[in-house]
Amino acid sequence: MREAAAGAPGAEGGGGAPGGPPGAAAAEAAALLPFLAPGARADLRAAAARHVLALTGSGPGRALLAGRAPLLRALAELAAAPAPAPARDAARALVNLAAEPGLHEPLLAAEPGLPARLLGRALDPQWPWAEEAAAALANLSREPAPCAALMAVLAAAEPGAPGLERLVRALCTPGYNARAPLHYLGPLLSNLSQRPAARAFLLDPDRCVVQRLLPFTQYPESTVRRGGVVGTLRNCCFEHRHHEWLLGPEVDILPSLLLPLAGPEDFSEEEMERLPVDLQYLPPDKQREPDADIRKMLIEAIMLLTATAAGRKQVRDQGAYLILRELHSWEREPDVRVACEKLIQVLIGDEPEHGMENLLQVQVPEDVERQLQQLDRQEQEQCERERQEQELAPEPT
Repeated sequence: MREAAAGAPGAEGGGGAPGGPPGAAAAEAAALLPFLAPGARADLRAAAARHVLALTGSGPGRALLAGRAPLLRALAELAAAPAPAPARDAARALVNLAAEPGLHEPLLAAEPGLPARLLGRALDPQWPWAEEAAAALANLSREPAPCAALMAVLAAAEPGAPGLERLVRALCTPGYNARAPLHYLGPLLSNLSQRPAARAFLLDPDRCVVQRLLPFTQYPESTVRRGGVVGTLRNCCFEHRHHEWLLGPEVDILPSLLLPLAGPEDFSEEEMERLPVDLQYLPPDKQREPDADIRKMLIEAIMLLTATAAGRKQVRDQGAYLILRELHSWEREPDVRVACEKLIQVLIGDEPEHGMENLLQVQVPEDVERQLQQLDRQEQEQCERERQEQELAPEPT
């Protein structure tokens, strides 16, 4: 298990690279550059931006643009240009380009200041295309090098609130930007939380960042934001030194991870008393998290919290097994069900022998690790076969 990375799908480009010989397409792309410049006529500039956006809608078009640093630089400048510049189409083109990891290096080589430029627009409460800027950053930050570059930009933010604090504030403040929902700040924060420095900030007890994120595990308006927050919390759970604090009364993270996995089950009085108050007597119309990937991340976050003996005891004592037992009976996604089974085995199994209590620090011999990796691959193949069988099975009448 490793820290999760998330991103945005490519923006709709409405077409791809123009037909004809590759040389003609390259010449056509080069001819666009003068029309993207600040002094170009507004209607021609808008038409050129639309054409570039269409190019980014296909693999060949993106590859064509990747080799043209001046055009990429002009696109980055246009994406942050004020009206009447066609900044939205330029930003959407950057979303498409950043969705392809192989293009991150040419993008940053053409415009090293791209992360700072996009971040400034994403966190500008007046910028109408802040969501596109956040989506481009979410895609860029999936890879280590651009993620490190963005962390450097956040660390060098102007005096006052740290850059990460501004990002968290924008993510957690409803209506921060009245013209952009900023859902993609969630995956962006999740990607940044792969970096130890970001996790150190998020887990600083004096900042109360994790507590501000917890309500968004149940955020109904956006799967993107909800998944980004859950991914962030999951990555934070890799830091086993903070498990006692995360599970303790200051944060009390477990109910926020379990509640999205809970359904409308009616437990006995004895079982109900074992559950945290937030999970008791849930309404009959209570729905589980609808997204399978998010359900799996929630389970993995709880699994990480069981790495230590103290963590396992706290998770057991709060009745997590009861919620997972019912989830396992309900779950239809094979890989999520397997993750649930593994967590249940940890909760109901025997404690590890002395010296192996912290599961994140156990040294696994290389031959055993290879065997485990082989078993994981076989397990993933089995899950994929089961998923395909479910898709091919006739609908029940």
